[in-house]
Amino acid sequence: MIYLELFWSFFQIGLFSIGGGYAAMPLIQHQVVDLHPWLTMAQFADIMTIAEMTPGPIAINSATFVGIQLAGIPGALAATAGCVLPSCVIVMTLAYVYYRFRGLTMVQGVLAGLRPAVVAMIASAGISLLILSLYGQRTLPDDLSGINYISAGIFCAGLLILRKWKLNPVYVMAGAGVAGVVLYSIF
Repeated sequence: MIYLELFWSFFQIGLFSIGGGYAAMPLIQHQVVDLHPWLTMAQFADIMTIAEMTPGPIAINSATFVGIQLAGIPGALAATAGCVLPSCVIVMTLAYVYYRFRGLTMVQGVLAGLRPAVVAMIASAGISLLILSLYGQRTLPDDLSGINYISAGIFCAGLLILRKWKLNPVYVMAGAGVAGVVLYSIF
């Protein structure tokens, strides 16, 4: 019975947590602390900390950790499957609808309208990361003199390598990481 309860609780979390892992935290807390007293608030905080530290989505990590705490490996599998299933069903449905109706001009118009928005969102995230790397804060400071020259140099070198030699971006990122470790340890 605990497996079904875990599956159903995390199915609801997976279905209604729109906005990422941090948006899912209150839903997870409501399910595992308030609605079902499976964990104390201290245990919940510990699990959220571990879920944030480990690679992967926070909601899936927390589902796995809560499932392990309550019912071992089968509980982890039930909770994780419950968390992932709604997204899989929604994506598969959207893929089917797209495949079936992709030739319609209305669908093509919607996709054409979404392209600039997606490009703008990716560019916004990239610019935010660049500003964070160069100035150590998320927005441009009033005084632009506090630039981090090591980060600026690594960025310019990586951009030059990507544009001039068309190297694989994974290699450039790995090289930038190594250069950052070496340069920040020296300076």
